[in-house]
Amino acid sequence: MSLRAAVLGHPISHSKSPALHLAAYAKLGVEIGYTAIDVTEELLPALMRQVRGQAGWCGLSVTMPLKTAMLRQVDQVRGVAQTLGVVNTVSFEVHAGGFRTVGSNTDVAGIVNALRYAGAGATPAGVVLGGGGTAAAAVAALRDLGAATVTVIVRDPARTAEVRAAADSLGVALDIRDMAGAASVLAAADVVISTLPPRAADGLAAQVAALKTATPGVLLDVAYDPWPSLLASVWETGGGAVVPGLEMLLYQAVEQVRLFTGRGADVNGAVIDVMCDAVGLARRAF
Repeated sequence: MSLRAAVLGHPISHSKSPALHLAAYAKLGVEIGYTAIDVTEELLPALMRQVRGQAGWCGLSVTMPLKTAMLRQVDQVRGVAQTLGVVNTVSFEVHAGGFRTVGSNTDVAGIVNALRYAGAGATPAGVVLGGGGTAAAAVAALRDLGAATVTVIVRDPARTAEVRAAADSLGVALDIRDMAGAASVLAAADVVISTLPPRAADGLAAQVAALKTATPGVLLDVAYDPWPSLLASVWETGGGAVVPGLEMLLYQAVEQVRLFTGRGADVNGAVIDVMCDAVGLARRAF
């Protein structure tokens, strides 16, 4: 029986996940179909009931705005997903004559790997733009890189419940600031992770450009369409390294492929190469 997987989110038509996953499965020689399903938070419970009644599912990728809502739709939550309260991956395991759904989070590994391959050092002075579920994963990634304190810059400091809860669980101290006057903090950081939607960082990018100062750190801009973002362009002009969000998407997808196929060492450099080719992403040497 051919297996199937999908990426869930709203909107979802722009997603590069199908191209990444299908390229990996073709290289591995496994028969897994992978599609994009547009579903809102309100319709998620009905979709998950439908999925539970169908045979052949091996995995679901979960994107905005469903990463927190999916917590309530799985049988078990594991690893850092439990700590963060954010699920971006659902795998299916044989259990008691049927299967159980397991929620996990591969965003953290995706961010860590993307930053390491771009040259991010240990114990970075880290800044995160945004306060939602992806920002929570970014705080966890900076913790894994050795940061004890993370600066979080948001438009509304009152809307930071997710990232605060994640930091408390991880034992990371937060310095939360609003956008006003944040440009100098951004420019001086070793690592900046923007989790803001496309163009939402344009105003801050203009402020950084107006400083006319160097930006020597590493910037990961999770938004990858359109690319380059204004923030990425300004950062590169200042001499810093820029990591496109597509690269984070790649490395979190690599972890999902391992979970969905049950393959470990087989998901190697050759598989990553074809995944890069499928979305037009240049592979970094490491």
